[in-house]
Amino acid sequence: MSRIGKKPIPIPQGVSVTIAEGAVEVKGPKGHLRQLVPPGVVFAQNDATLVATLEREGRELRKFHGLARSLVANAVTGVTDGFKKELDIVGIGYRAELKGKQVHFALGYSHPVVFNVPEGVDVAIDKQTHLVVTGVDRQLVGQVAADIRALRKPDPYKQKGVRYTGEVLKKKVGKTGA
Repeated sequence: MSRIGKKPIPIPQGVSVTIAEGAVEVKGPKGHLRQLVPPGVVFAQNDATLVATLEREGRELRKFHGLARSLVANAVTGVTDGFKKELDIVGIGYRAELKGKQVHFALGYSHPVVFNVPEGVDVAIDKQTHLVVTGVDRQLVGQVAADIRALRKPDPYKQKGVRYTGEVLKKKVGKTGA
């Protein structure tokens, strides 16, 4: 059995969990999430914890045990605290501007790049060069941040582009003269 799958998920105050067939619904102060559960994994609620168990033993089921527990734990964390990713825009003339549910980027192309922000995710812009992507769903927040970063990937040589805050860019090792 999975070590991660065995760990119980603590349910904080103000969070309600409903176990349905093939899914777990979590409601909290920040929102509502419905997390699908792989077949063969069953959740049971004890007092203030959730525990994932397998319906039957089998090699093909064990690989989903830890996955299902992690997905539901992320849903519980999302509705209580939320998730956020921070990005920096580096480059002369590179900037972002929020207009409704769209972000307009000037990233050195001949035209502005328009990015539509999906439902369930909020984007805040500080000083035109620092973006904060926040939301309840960890997978969606990470995907939106990755999509924004892909608009102009960071160049390790010129140090320009959209990068995660604190990301270190590696340069390739040059040839040695022998």
